[in-house]
Amino acid sequence: MTDLTTSYLGLQLKNPIIAGSCGLTGALAKARELADAGVGAVVLKSLFEEQIEAELKSNIATYQTDYPEAYDYIKEYTRDSAVSDYLDLISEAKRQLDIPVIASLNCVTAAEWTSFAKKIAKAGADALEINISLLPSDPRKSCSDYEQVYFDVVAKVTDGLSIPVALKMSSYSSSLASLVSRLFWTGKVGGFVLFNRYYQPDIDIKTMTSTSAGVFSTPSDITTPLRWVALLSGMVDSDFAASTGVHDGTGAVKMLLAGARAVQVVSTLYQNGTKQVGVIENEIRSWMASHSFTTIEQFRGRLAYRFGTDQSAFERIQFMKHYAGIV
Repeated sequence: MTDLTTSYLGLQLKNPIIAGSCGLTGALAKARELADAGVGAVVLKSLFEEQIEAELKSNIATYQTDYPEAYDYIKEYTRDSAVSDYLDLISEAKRQLDIPVIASLNCVTAAEWTSFAKKIAKAGADALEINISLLPSDPRKSCSDYEQVYFDVVAKVTDGLSIPVALKMSSYSSSLASLVSRLFWTGKVGGFVLFNRYYQPDIDIKTMTSTSAGVFSTPSDITTPLRWVALLSGMVDSDFAASTGVHDGTGAVKMLLAGARAVQVVSTLYQNGTKQVGVIENEIRSWMASHSFTTIEQFRGRLAYRFGTDQSAFERIQFMKHYAGIV
């Protein structure tokens, strides 16, 4: 009998399939459906800093008053309302679901998240995922400027926090391995989720307007997180969860072999429904049985790169091997 249990952020999961933060996990009924379908954990839809700020600006713009202190009231009410709704979702999810419930904050600055995070823990969340979406597109900022945001947010959010924290990161960094290592050394991050999936732009040449490319990931998108999970899990003694491109059991097994403790799935749930959870689980079990594995730990990380090896040489050799003989 194959045993799919795994540990992630110190939590025991019945299997490594996590429903990632998305619209599906923003409603209790759907989260319950995902739990019934068999996911090992659920990451609730993120509480967005930018969303709160946008709502705040809208409320202030439509509220006319001669009393300056009224703006402070609007500011506090807007934020408290958004946070209150989120805390209710956490509490109800914990009450009704029999799997770990991971809350999520989407941060772009280090402002005012400390009290929010503590309330999230008090509401019963088993862990917190900090989602930091950084696109280093400002030429006036250096790499260190962007990287410092991670450290500032982590320090602010984890101050006095009693539950484990995972950091969902961007793949954009001039030295990603160094950045992840330094974040791990702070002792404040229990795991890393690789990677954020960004809005994908496109251009309509008929109308000459900017449009959106496909919303969902594809199985081919697995290559970037797969590379970095394999590289980092062998060098940094932290928990890694893989995100983006995991659509089936094959993708999940690849990530586990690379060293991931869990995989987050979103696009495949939208495209195939919650029944896809069972499909992925059965495919993992089938693969394990075919290779005589009874537990995930028997093969997890077998293909993770080990510290001390020359990774650049490995990649050059693989590149030449792949194209050898092509004229």
